[in-house]
This record gives sequence, structure tokens and C-alpha cells, in this order.
Amino acid sequence: MEQQSTFVNWFRNSSPYIHAHRNRTFVIFFSGVAVTEPNFDNLIHDFALLKSLGVRLVLVHGIRSQIDERLLQQGDTPRFHHHLRITDQSTLQYVKQAAGLVRVEIEALLSMGLANSPMAGAKIRVASGNFVTAKPLGVLDGIDYCYTGKVRRIDSQAIHQQLDQNNVVLISPIGYSPSGEVFNLSAEEVATEVAIALQAEKLILMTEQNCLNPDNQKPVQQLTTGQANELLENNPNLPEAIARSLSAAIQSCQNGVTRAHLVNRQIDGALLLELFTRDGIGTLVSHAAFETIRTAVLDDIGGIMELIKPLEQQGLLVKRSREKLEMEISDYIIIERDGLIIGCTALHALADSGSGVIACLAIHPDYQRASRASHLLDYIYEKAGQFNFSKLYVLSTQTVHWFIERGFKPVSIDLLPEPLKSSYNPQRNSKVLCKIIS
Repeated sequence: MEQQSTFVNWFRNSSPYIHAHRNRTFVIFFSGVAVTEPNFDNLIHDFALLKSLGVRLVLVHGIRSQIDERLLQQGDTPRFHHHLRITDQSTLQYVKQAAGLVRVEIEALLSMGLANSPMAGAKIRVASGNFVTAKPLGVLDGIDYCYTGKVRRIDSQAIHQQLDQNNVVLISPIGYSPSGEVFNLSAEEVATEVAIALQAEKLILMTEQNCLNPDNQKPVQQLTTGQANELLENNPNLPEAIARSLSAAIQSCQNGVTRAHLVNRQIDGALLLELFTRDGIGTLVSHAAFETIRTAVLDDIGGIMELIKPLEQQGLLVKRSREKLEMEISDYIIIERDGLIIGCTALHALADSGSGVIACLAIHPDYQRASRASHLLDYIYEKAGQFNFSKLYVLSTQTVHWFIERGFKPVSIDLLPEPLKSSYNPQRNSKVLCKIIS
């Protein structure tokens, strides 16, 4: 029963993300190594699930390991400079072979439809094509990269046409020139340029390991593009693949892609956990902060009511009607995390007293261990300063000591400003505290 309840709760909690992702364009990169491993079937199943939920899916695969394997079989040594392959005429043949083989293997897996399997009834159509126009990288540092190229243009219109026809688009790291030449490209670059050209909702980079904080070796949950840049600049010894993925995430978010995600493909189901749970499991990169504190607007009322309703039912907060919230909405301050209101409070002015009262301080139970209430209080101090308040009052039944630890002191009810004294409810027997702020 506990397992059933866990599944039901997860499924219900995932519904906002199912709605949010429907008809959105996701570009997903995965390496050539991923294709060769036994658990790649699970990743294919997850792609199929995304497709069934209405996600417009573009897949970009790598082929680096397959090229290396063919070179070594022929007794050749792979040649790189600044982490980019030098693709001579003979290597280019291996590039073509690897791209064709990997593409066919992926198409075969996406075509599965066996009964009693996750792909049953999927009926996925896959479209590939010459969507990428490329040009030679040329000579850098005196090194001729030969047939290693860079993206010149993405045929976004053709890709959109395929997506509009309900196809999954599969793109290899191969580009073509107007003169008919073929170029070997970086798969991360292709994925990035495709995401930018499509103005995709997400660029998802399936990595071989977690993105870790170099200071404590803990997974990094979220970064702004500025923070990601700092991480790269201050840590030149980051794993090469993570550094490439971070650079791709930064570039995409700076050029119109809403969000980029680094997701460790070694964790079974990591893609689903990242996309359909509130906190995810990978590293989210966005141009702006993922979690923000701001003044509430009318559209936030539903989220505020959902947050405070359990506390009202327990008698920890005074009940507020929707009408009252609408009238006082500009007094409210919220913490928003990925579209969810996880914290709120309010600062009400006390007429003709030069002071304000803090009310309705609430934090979602899942987010009560990261000083968010203190951040809300700091925001209140800033707002009180703008209003030139000299004192702040709070009436509390459960958080008295929390406020005392932050400089508030108990005061007598008789000392309250008249607007607050007249509205005091003796039946709640709230403790009254005050802090002088100027």
C-alpha cells in the first residue's frame, strides 16, 4: 500500500509538469558511449514516454567513441587539438560509417513496439535529414583541422515541419556544405545551435557524470549563466565533458533557450526525475534565477491560498478569504520556485503609526531547511525601509522564539498602535512582538 501511495502521489505531483511540457520543443543530446551500453534501452523508453506526453522531440547523438574504435581497429591513433578531432580524409570515412551505424541503431530502437514492453503501441516516426549546413573550421594555431567543421546554419523551418507532422527528429553530428562536402561536427555544438535556432524550451545534455561543486563535491542543483561562467573560469580542471556541456548550456540560455539541463544518464530514470519532479536530479542552468523573491500579483492568489490553507486548517494562521487577499495582494511577498509558490508573507501598513505588521509567514514543508523564512524577513526589512517604517510588529502563536532570535521583543497589547490593538483577537491569545528598525 505504501508503494502504491508513493506512486499515486508522484503521478499527481507530476501533472503540472506534464501540462507545462506538452507541445514544447526539447532538444536532447547524448553521447556515442550511451548508445553502446545495455541500459540505453531505458533511455529510449524515456524518449518514447516524452513523445507520448506531447513533447516535440529533437535528438542529437554523438559518435566520438565509435570513430575512435574504428581508428584503433585500423591501427591509427585519434588526433585531437584543444579537444577537437582533426578529421583527415581517411578519418572522415570512419565518421560517415559511425554516423550511419549509430543513426540506424537509434531508429531501430525507436521503432520497437513489442507487447508487454514500454514501447508497446508507441508507433514513433523518426525523421533525419540534411538539416545542418557546415563550414570548415580551418587552420587554428597552425593546425589544419581538415574536415572538422563548425555549424554555419540550421534549417529550423525543415525541422519544425517534421515536428509539426508528429515526428521525432534525429540529428547526427554531420554537416554539409553548399559545395557538397561533408564535415565532422561537435555533437554538443550541433545540439546547442539546433536548440537556439528552434528557440527550444529546453536543451537537455545527458552527461556521463554529475556536475559537482569543486569545493564540496556535492551535485550542483542550479546555476544562472553568470554562475556557470564563474564555475568554468575558476575551475579549469573540471571534467572535459562537463565543461563542454556547461558551455553549451550557457550559450543556449544566452541566446533564447529558456532552460538547459545537465542530467547524469548513468542514473536510471534521471531524465524523468529531472523533468517531472519539483527539484529534479540534475543541474539546471537558466539566464535568470530559478527561485526568486518578489511582490505578489493577482495571478499568485491561487498559489498563496494553496500554501496557507493547511496552516489555516491547523489554526496556525488566521483564515483569509480570497476577497481579502485580492484587496491586499500588493502587501504580499512570495518565494517562487519553478512556477510554484513555496513561501509567502505580508507586510501591512498600520495607518498613521509609521509602523507595519508582519503577517502570514509560511514556507512549504518541503523547503523549510534553507533559510527561506529569513530571506523573506530580509525582504520585509528592505520594503519597510522604503516606507520609512520605524517599527515592525508581529502577532504569533507558534514562531515566537524564531522572531525573538532575530531581534524582536515581546510587548504588551496595550502598547500596540490603535489599528492593530482594535483588531486583536483575545481568543487566539497571540503573543505580540516588536522590533525597532530605525
